[in-house]
Amino acid sequence: MPSNLPFKTGERILFQGDSITDATRQRDDFASLGDGWVMLLKAWMDARYPDLQLEFLNRGIGGNRAVDLEQRWQKDCLDLKPDWLSILIGINDTWRRYDSNDPTSTESFARSYENLLRQVREQTGAKIILCEPFLTHTPEDRLTWREDLDPKIGLVTELAEKYGAIYVPLDKVFAQAVKSRPADHWAGDGVHPSRAGQALIAQAWLNALQGKTF
Repeated sequence: MPSNLPFKTGERILFQGDSITDATRQRDDFASLGDGWVMLLKAWMDARYPDLQLEFLNRGIGGNRAVDLEQRWQKDCLDLKPDWLSILIGINDTWRRYDSNDPTSTESFARSYENLLRQVREQTGAKIILCEPFLTHTPEDRLTWREDLDPKIGLVTELAEKYGAIYVPLDKVFAQAVKSRPADHWAGDGVHPSRAGQALIAQAWLNALQGKTF
């Protein structure tokens, strides 16, 4: 079956991020994808485009911020030599300000994030996919997080343009989704997606790869 996705047969796609990507993957299993949106993507691609024989790798780690990705970037990214790299990071850079009084400034977030992308550009030929960090407003105190998160979303948008990355507008996708079902249908704590929320991420990712708007 012909694919309208920009992949070549046998390419390696690496997914990086925090718990949203991690989704309880098994650390001692090189190929474990967890039980979230990366697994859903793999299952769909294997069913829809089996001839592509794509390799999916998940290196999301729960609780990570951009600086944590920096500290493990050689082993968990560069050494894996991906053909494609997908990153979803940033919500913990906001969350720790509110639950631990441990903020990450937008400037610090920018330095860490751009350092990741610079290394990828200089040391690999990987094509880059950047996913917007997102937040739904449940419980209501999540509304106050917007002051911190929105500038970080803006920064990811700028980096996607600067590095010629495909951009997945997840925050906008979730904002649209809550118009049809309550926020807790998609993410019970505003951050961690439900099964429906995981499917929404996978769908948005595929749409972005095909040049579709949400």
